[in-house]
Amino acid sequence: MSDVTVILERMVDGDSAAERELLPLVYEHLRALAGSFFRAQRADHTLQPTALVHEAYLKLVAPADHRWKNREHFLAVAATAMRQILHDHARRRKALKRGGDNHQVTLADIATPSGDHMLDIIALDEVLGKLASLDKRQARIVELRFFGGLTTVEIAKLLDLSTRTIEKDWRRVRAWLSAELASFGD
Repeated sequence: MSDVTVILERMVDGDSAAERELLPLVYEHLRALAGSFFRAQRADHTLQPTALVHEAYLKLVAPADHRWKNREHFLAVAATAMRQILHDHARRRKALKRGGDNHQVTLADIATPSGDHMLDIIALDEVLGKLASLDKRQARIVELRFFGGLTTVEIAKLLDLSTRTIEKDWRRVRAWLSAELASFGD
């Protein structure tokens, strides 16, 4: 059992000191994840990776009812929190600009946020919402892979599926996402 899992269990048991011990253990992973996502964004993005990590962390430790099973589960919840924060930030920015200069970019290969492609986070969120209505598992795989930075093995463990199933779903959903993002807004 990892140190993170032990600390998460202590948090479930109500140990308030555990919350302070958790951040140093997960910070570098969350910061690297946020940093890799921001490499895919415009240089003038108004939200910074450090702010994203801190806001997500506060969102994660705020509820009194912590029910994380292990490190992977915590990172999956962190991925969801980051996605929500980025989506809300993009919506607020777009609303302020009344449409602004947002433009769609088609991604040739949506593997992870570390690519060199710019990405319209609002488009991705809307397409993920559509995917979730069609196939919740595939939407979760995209969220965990793209926003959570989890590997195929980690996703398989978290979702209690085989790595082969995750790989098959990932290939299928990546093609679907590319097509949907290409036609977004038409």
